[in-house]
Amino acid sequence: MKTRNTIQRQLVLDSVVQLGDHPTAEEVYERVRSIYPDISLATVYRNLNLLAETGRLFKISVPGAADRFDHNNLPHYHLKCSRCGRLFDLSLAYRPSLDEEARQNSGCSVTGHEIIFHGFCPDCKGGEES
Repeated sequence: MKTRNTIQRQLVLDSVVQLGDHPTAEEVYERVRSIYPDISLATVYRNLNLLAETGRLFKISVPGAADRFDHNNLPHYHLKCSRCGRLFDLSLAYRPSLDEEARQNSGCSVTGHEIIFHGFCPDCKGGEES
């Protein structure tokens, strides 16, 4: 899909990269609005989704929470802190073989996978881990 690059789209992409911590659409909106006050939240959502559809960003669907956006669009895993809610990239080898295992196990057509681990980040883990 070929799309033209607008000022708003570039500001949205730049904001995701600069924030660097898997921001929500609301967080991106606040960042862009500080630079470009006339932008609407709908425009930010539309551009985030378009950037994800075209592969420039990775959209992370977090059950029970707002979607997050990642400028690292290579396959990788995440950890969501159960206390502060932050999302972290994991330096864990991506296993494409899981797609084939899931296909064989389910009989379904598997096109990919995302895994979000749950636990406590270094700032929050204080006596919570077991």
